[in-house]
Amino acid sequence: MDFKTFLNKKKEKINTALEKYLPERSPYPEDINKAMRYSLFAGGKRIRPILCLEVCSVVGGDEEEALLCACALEMIHTYSLIHDDLPCMDDDDLRRGKPTCHKVFGEAIALLAGDALLTHAFHLITKTDSSETLRIVNEISDLVGAGGLIGGQVADMVGSSSLNDKSLLQYIHLNKTAKLIIASVRSGAIIGGASRTDILNLTVFAENLGIAFQISDDILDVTGCKEDLGKSPGKDEKEGKITYPSVYGLERSKELLNQKVKTASDILTSYGRRAAFLYALTKYIGKRKS
Repeated sequence: MDFKTFLNKKKEKINTALEKYLPERSPYPEDINKAMRYSLFAGGKRIRPILCLEVCSVVGGDEEEALLCACALEMIHTYSLIHDDLPCMDDDDLRRGKPTCHKVFGEAIALLAGDALLTHAFHLITKTDSSETLRIVNEISDLVGAGGLIGGQVADMVGSSSLNDKSLLQYIHLNKTAKLIIASVRSGAIIGGASRTDILNLTVFAENLGIAFQISDDILDVTGCKEDLGKSPGKDEKEGKITYPSVYGLERSKELLNQKVKTASDILTSYGRRAAFLYALTKYIGKRKS
């Protein structure tokens, strides 16, 4: 089976599970249920939940045992996107080629839909059949909280008086993007019964992969088109955001992206054929067009 076919099968598995694990549809309050589903099923590559499942399998676990946690991670990711698109934050009208949640349902319902997805995510994690459930809750909540994803979003909004602030750039990319990818990889490894050494190695893999993902986003904001990206390109420059191209220039950014992809790929070599899909996924992220 080729990579794209395998990736699509994984996405289908995640989508089926997400439909199963969302709160039951109810006539009241109808708007919140519609808004949650609208954003959750608006598209997306499902990279984070797929990483959780695949890492669990690579370290010798059963990916079925990681499915609840994987779905929770996608709900957390979607909540962060809904909130990030709000007028009080990045003020985006498009996400994944569709009108953003607040454009369809209004700002208040969009805000609450994000809150509901985040809350339900942790409800799902507590149902994970693992002796390490408390540890997983602790890990994920730490990585997506004020010292992680949220902290990165704040720094991205506040910005800097200098578009050449390399330390701030590293902080934003590590926290806003890489921390959730680290959470996905570490939770999958923990559920799969990984050793301490494996968890440490895979954390380094995830950090490099997460930063590569965001560098790729920065580059695509400069070079991509609206049809491919599913959102408006050029927003970073218009809003004076600090990005890899603004700090390093486009060509050097591409070199740094390749370095991060290589470092992440090299870590996977010790896992041999078990990590073949993870290796292909890492290369795919380095060369993605959307």
